[in-house]
Amino acid sequence: MKSKRYKCFVVICSVFMAIMMFGFFMKSRESKSVLEENATTESETGETGENTQNDKNEMEQTEDDFIKWVDFGVTYAALEAAYTYDVDSYGSEIKLDWIQLLAYAACKNWGDFSNDQKVKESMASMAEQLTNKEKTVEELTGDLSNYNYFYESYSAALSGLVGEYELDGTKKYGLKGYSPIAKNFYYTDYDDFGVSRSYGYKRRHLGHDMMGQVGTPIIAVESGIVEVLGWNQYGGWRIGIRSFDGKRYYYYAHLRKDFPYNKSLTEGSIVTAGDVIGYLGRTGYSANENVNNIDEYHLHFGIQLIFDESQKEGYGEIWIDPYNLVRFLYRNRSETQKNEETKEWSRINVMIDPLAEEYKINNGIN
Repeated sequence: MKSKRYKCFVVICSVFMAIMMFGFFMKSRESKSVLEENATTESETGETGENTQNDKNEMEQTEDDFIKWVDFGVTYAALEAAYTYDVDSYGSEIKLDWIQLLAYAACKNWGDFSNDQKVKESMASMAEQLTNKEKTVEELTGDLSNYNYFYESYSAALSGLVGEYELDGTKKYGLKGYSPIAKNFYYTDYDDFGVSRSYGYKRRHLGHDMMGQVGTPIIAVESGIVEVLGWNQYGGWRIGIRSFDGKRYYYYAHLRKDFPYNKSLTEGSIVTAGDVIGYLGRTGYSANENVNNIDEYHLHFGIQLIFDESQKEGYGEIWIDPYNLVRFLYRNRSETQKNEETKEWSRINVMIDPLAEEYKINNGIN
């Protein structure tokens, strides 16, 4: 009797394992099929701003020693809580880092930020132990297997947005990233990341649309270098700005017909967070330049994370959902004024970003 039960148990286990392996095989084939169907390169589209993202569900670095996939599921509430700890501790003996807090909370909650209470409790626990000198960051995170992954991922997404800067001659610390839409200009939005698109080829929407009035000033979210400036049949008139550390590529698309950009910009220009870089429109969906083929006036705003230059185009692209980050940046909107003679808008406050100044010095730029 015992032998028969054992044989039966072995058979059941074998069948179960076979089913699991078949399911894994089919899922792998499906993922590969989706990638082959959707992925494009810049040579095909002229821009990577609306290409597809690698949907590989892994949470560790690979054999190539750089991150291949990021699910940026950090909520507005988590950003708010971590940022408050960071700013409130500035100048204190123990300075708390909002990215460390977010990475720690991610580890404690398996990357799930949906339960605000649990996430906040995780951050509060870390903050309390650090502030009371009970433990160091290394001691708190040493046994957390995914901490380095989350910290590097969130650093790539957020590291240029909080820090020291100077505004109108006054030194400050805090949020130095800006909303993509200028202050006093109305817009509407919702979380549309990942919805389907069909123009040209079937693909996912890898950005965030912000609907507004034509000509609304578009703002540089972070200081950086203008890497791409010109026409693309999918994005219309668009601008691509790279952060100084090379980790973030900000993509602003569907800019205004006839007058899409700040006229001072060229590829290679240095911009400071809060600068006016262009104007909202509805260009795109045409191989011909300067065509309005988008139904609704809006800004398409995207953020690509780059851990290795091989990821800049094609299958390895990593685009994150910027919706909650845009909500968070709403607190810092650049106030602008219009030059009636040139019809150009410009920022009112003068900001000096140490990262921009350092880049200029290191590259011999006046």
